[in-house]
Amino acid sequence: MVTAVGERGVFERGDLLDAHHALMQDDPLEARYAGRVRDMQNWVGGSDHSPRDALHIPPAPERVSALLDDLLAYLNRDDVPVLVQASIAHAQFESIHPFTDGNGRIGRALVSASLRRRGAIRNGVIPMASGILARQGDYFAALGEYRSGDPAPLIALFVRSALAAAIETAASVERIESFPEEWSAEVRPRRGSAAATLLLAFFDNPVLNAAEIERLSGAKTAQAYAAIERLAEAGVIREITGRKRDRVWVAADLLAELDDLDRRIQRRMI
Repeated sequence: MVTAVGERGVFERGDLLDAHHALMQDDPLEARYAGRVRDMQNWVGGSDHSPRDALHIPPAPERVSALLDDLLAYLNRDDVPVLVQASIAHAQFESIHPFTDGNGRIGRALVSASLRRRGAIRNGVIPMASGILARQGDYFAALGEYRSGDPAPLIALFVRSALAAAIETAASVERIESFPEEWSAEVRPRRGSAAATLLLAFFDNPVLNAAEIERLSGAKTAQAYAAIERLAEAGVIREITGRKRDRVWVAADLLAELDDLDRRIQRRMI
């Protein structure tokens, strides 16, 4: 969704539906609703069986379609400050709660897509959710105030989270850019070898399964596994499933840096 909206420069309903389908299509309970706007009443908090003590009861299902059209029209405006637009759009999306599940994750992606469309970010995403998670109570309170007519606390929280995320992400980018050279010095692969190819593959895709590794390396199975073993021995990657079949490897340094980035952003918010 972030890439599609950024390239096209316009939000369309299909962007939300496609993102939701990708998110929920393999969920054993929700797959039948993947990519579909809800046709039932839902609520946030309280009991699974009754909305009596719910924190928020979204609009009735017959109102959702028109509300989404209104939200998309707002997202496609260019006369609103970027972070104001992204934060209000997020709050409105969460208030509409258009899907049976996955609204929080799609709502967070919506922020990144909005920033990409307006040119505030050009590559990747700014992990603002890490900052908001550190102030979760403030976030839910701000959503409540937004629904009561005051968007200021929500906007302030998003601006603060964006600043913390931007500062710490810049530091992480600098660290991450040094990884390929460090990995090459550790592994010392032959130019054009499967190991050299996989170093670049793991830099672009920090989590890979065996089939993806074989495809990206362009090598035969035996050569690909030899390269995997070499990278693992050097500490560049590690296997995380502990299985003999359907194994998955991760770029250890990259994931460690992303974990550290999350912690640093949260510390800035406390």
